[in-house]
Amino acid sequence: MELIYLLSTSTVWLLATVGLVSLMVGSFLNVVINRLPVMMEREWKQECLECLGGKDTETLDTRTFNLVVPRSQCPDCGHSISAWENIPVLSYLSLGGKCRGCKTKISMQYPLIEIATAVLSMLIAYKFGFTKETAALLLMTWLLIPLCIIDTKTMLLPDSIVYPLLWSGILLNLSGFLTPLENSVLGAVAGYLSLWLIVQLFYLITGKFGMGHGDFKLLAALGAWGGWHILPFVIFAASTLGALFGIIWMIVKSQKESVPMPFGPWLAVAGFIALVWHKEIVSMTQQLFIP
Repeated sequence: MELIYLLSTSTVWLLATVGLVSLMVGSFLNVVINRLPVMMEREWKQECLECLGGKDTETLDTRTFNLVVPRSQCPDCGHSISAWENIPVLSYLSLGGKCRGCKTKISMQYPLIEIATAVLSMLIAYKFGFTKETAALLLMTWLLIPLCIIDTKTMLLPDSIVYPLLWSGILLNLSGFLTPLENSVLGAVAGYLSLWLIVQLFYLITGKFGMGHGDFKLLAALGAWGGWHILPFVIFAASTLGALFGIIWMIVKSQKESVPMPFGPWLAVAGFIALVWHKEIVSMTQQLFIP
């Protein structure tokens, strides 16, 4: 009870607690980012073999592999990561950014994800205080971060993360958390259909698909959280950010032709902004589109 009192009355205590917890969450998110695509690939291989009548099952790796097993280890030398080597940020600094066993450089992804998770989480806690809004938006943030990075690395948006994000948005809005339930349902439907229609039109014109179904589902999830009012902002902001990044990337890499790039990270960034500053975004949308 004393801790709850401190968290509800002291901004410093709240930010420090959220920061420490979110650093540990960020460490776990690194595990999700690295292992979930591998788990998906193993599942797809299993399903393909089953469709082929179970032939060539010897090609499957039957060893247990999930978010818990096996223990984290260096991909180069197999050195098992001990508990003290897994302390968020501090372990990376104490090891000099290198594996203790083989001295191979450790990816900067690990401390950056941990720091980003802490910073974004503390921003939410500072804005909303010790409230249910903070708890819910922390969940939203912790789901968007792995989606953003996994899509960047693999061009995949795992259903196992997108669907919980979608359903949690609808469930929270049963009580009108951010928007009335009808706006939440309309947001989910409109979010999916808006990108689906754009892709179908793009296909009719060019004969190519401009994005995957994962992007439709992610926008539907964001619509479920914030209602249909946030969708114009999310689509415009994500498209603008994605286009600017694509142009800069082509200039830096001296590319004359565009290459496929993930759209999910920009949807995640725009969605985060739209949900954290929900009242401001909805007010702006109503002024622009509702007479």
